[in-house]
Amino acid sequence: MSEPKIIRFKDIARAGDEPLVTLTRDDLIEIPQLGDAPDVQSPQARWLERYDFSLDGFSDFDLPKPKTKEEEERLVNGFLRGLEKLFDPQSNWPFVKIFRLSLDYCVRCQTCSEACHTYIGSGRQEIYRPTYRSEVLRRIYQKYFTPSGKLLGSFVGADVEVNAKTVWRLLELSYRCNVCRRCAQVCPVGVDNALLAREIRKLFSQEMGIAPGELLKKGTRQHLKAGSSTGMTPAAFKDLVEFIEDDIFAKTGKKIKMPIDQKGADVLLIHNAGEFMAWPENPAAFAILFDAAGISWTLSSEAQGYDGVNYGAWFDDVELARVALRQISIAKELGVKKIVVGECGHAHKALCVLADRVLPGDLSLDQIPRESCLPLLWEIVKSGAVKFDPNKNDFPVTLHDSCNVVRLMGIVSPQREIVKAICKQPVREMTPNGVWNYCCGGGSGFAIMNSLNFDQWRKNVSERMKIKQVLDVFNDVLDPSINKYVIAACSNCKGAMRDGIDHYGLWDKFHITYGGLVDLMVNAMADLPQPYIEFGKQG
Repeated sequence: MSEPKIIRFKDIARAGDEPLVTLTRDDLIEIPQLGDAPDVQSPQARWLERYDFSLDGFSDFDLPKPKTKEEEERLVNGFLRGLEKLFDPQSNWPFVKIFRLSLDYCVRCQTCSEACHTYIGSGRQEIYRPTYRSEVLRRIYQKYFTPSGKLLGSFVGADVEVNAKTVWRLLELSYRCNVCRRCAQVCPVGVDNALLAREIRKLFSQEMGIAPGELLKKGTRQHLKAGSSTGMTPAAFKDLVEFIEDDIFAKTGKKIKMPIDQKGADVLLIHNAGEFMAWPENPAAFAILFDAAGISWTLSSEAQGYDGVNYGAWFDDVELARVALRQISIAKELGVKKIVVGECGHAHKALCVLADRVLPGDLSLDQIPRESCLPLLWEIVKSGAVKFDPNKNDFPVTLHDSCNVVRLMGIVSPQREIVKAICKQPVREMTPNGVWNYCCGGGSGFAIMNSLNFDQWRKNVSERMKIKQVLDVFNDVLDPSINKYVIAACSNCKGAMRDGIDHYGLWDKFHITYGGLVDLMVNAMADLPQPYIEFGKQG
């Protein structure tokens, strides 16, 4: 691993298209079990003239570079206008207090840097420190919006010039953070640098209309206007549910109906819509378990009712509110007692935590309870309504802790108790684990961001620590004759694991695969004649 390049804060304003950092495999943290891991691919030559790669050689923004001084000025003025609004309680009422406290009270002790999987995975590159982007923003605000900064400039640390390069690099930097909030957990004074990254994203989205296309145009906008976040219409969804029901019968011999629009059910189950298309065995497993346990539940035929995706959580308060408002309204219209969120950490955060910052009182948590599926799944196990045979899961298993379920919501033990009850071998705990576990690298929308060459950064940098954790926990059973299973009870985490396993060749080399917790539960059901999990075929 080579020595990281020293970057100053004011370097973010450097003119020219030369990246501040250029990453190669030798720069990144080593993964001993892999030997020669894949190298980092440079952006295609045909992109360089049209798009801006001047931060680190990567981008998800297929927006052309400014061509004229007027276009550069619009970019700069829009940014400064949006930055001023972040500090305005009228414009940023949901988050302004946390934003200001985090910006004002950071003591630059760098405790958070050593907690950041991206910073460590990158070989400790300066620009990926959680404090780097925050300090750049702080110095810009001081320089352009405070009397001392305007008068004294660099004498008070207000030394970052705002030009088109500054603005674009700061936008890119805000999408080099998974918003996993591990940095906030270790901060001795409670500063939340992950929130600051998210607020920078919000500035660009709400003021300038700039956000990754996968999160905005193909995400929240498509969710509300054209069906689900996947583009699937209600009619297509119903057809897919029928297909899943047929597949359940083929695999289990059980004729199970997945109820749709059943009024007065106890539970409205909301998944990430991507589950139905990429991992239909996961919503099928919920149906099998709920049927066996006698739970009163329903799906909604409306896209916002069955699709828990709300990417506004990662970049835009308005988009967050629009999606959450419709999701909870559907629950009220169906008359359900509560919403249960399936295996999607992102939906947990958006619907169970953030929604109450932006929704009116009559749609608050008190009116429509929203809960994680994990305690309910543990209740099914404890009740004895479903019989499990741990011998059916006699292979090494590890548990990936989704940041938004475990660190954000504190749900740590239910999933572990379930694994104890359904697996023959003890769960192999990653180091670290629980609330201290590292992000999968796909959080905050990264798992679906694939424009230009962003997937290269995600696979090689943000997913790197998780791949190292997986290989470390299975280090004594890496023999490919032994099947190994990573429990990833979250759609974005499964997407990241799928990409990481493929990129680093973990199935081919070591027979490591991944899947949901409910899949593993159904695989252990005593009355099923054949295995539910097909190793090597997930995703």
